[in-house]
Amino acid sequence: MGNASTLHVGLDVHKESIAVAYATEDGATAPVPLGAIGTRQCDIDALVRKLQSKSPRLVFVYEAGPCGYWLYRYLTRKGLTCFVVAPSLIPRKPGDRVKTDTRDAVTLARLARSGDLTPVYVPAVPDEALRDLARAREDALHDLNAARFRLKALLLRNDVRYVGRANWGAEHRRWLARFVFPTPAQQIVFQEYVRTVTERTELLQRLEAELLEQAKTWRLSPVVEALQALRGVQFTVAITTIAELGDLTRFDTPRQLMSYLRPSVDRSGQGLSSSGQGLRADPSPPGASARGHS
Repeated sequence: MGNASTLHVGLDVHKESIAVAYATEDGATAPVPLGAIGTRQCDIDALVRKLQSKSPRLVFVYEAGPCGYWLYRYLTRKGLTCFVVAPSLIPRKPGDRVKTDTRDAVTLARLARSGDLTPVYVPAVPDEALRDLARAREDALHDLNAARFRLKALLLRNDVRYVGRANWGAEHRRWLARFVFPTPAQQIVFQEYVRTVTERTELLQRLEAELLEQAKTWRLSPVVEALQALRGVQFTVAITTIAELGDLTRFDTPRQLMSYLRPSVDRSGQGLSSSGQGLRADPSPPGASARGHS
């Protein structure tokens, strides 16, 4: 074949392999599957050289997923065009439930050629690092609450009741340290549960301290401080929100920001209701502009 003006390259990215297919600008030509390659940088470089022999302009596209943005960043550092797309917004034919790596790569190449894919916002490395830290803090809080629940459930099953004012305060912790179950087996479980709560509490405190320290030099720190001016918005809420949203300038309108948050609209006139998906659950902002990839 002669050199095409542009090759749209679909990549189905996995932990150990990447399925590849490409489509030329000619819409009458079916995408061409190339099989699978490895995920090492030398494998990526070999693929780029092979494709550049067919066309000087390459446009890569792959789905956002658990493998993150390393491939996007590697390709863009090499001066190549790459987009990460939202899996939830990839058009699917009704009844098309057959899913293989090759078919996914072919579909991405075809849809990239037709312009039917929605790119997601790719955060800068420092922004993603802050988001990872904020999410680690959120995970620690979830683990702490789960550990507390298990401990309280053990006490409740045995009709052990704390009559103090507030749970998990200094007096409550002293009461837990003094309490002894009547059987050795239960005491072992009780002590392990108490130890887990203590460890999870200390982990949460360490992560919150690190989050506060790292936020001081973060480029979006002024936005975090401004958000705390709102009534009831404390530091952890503000930094978690901004860490998940990223650069707010990527939203051209408030409507685009709300589309990212994905509230559901009740058409009967009952207003907005939560979709149950938090900021963290949705990696695919419908309203994000393409400049997030520049």
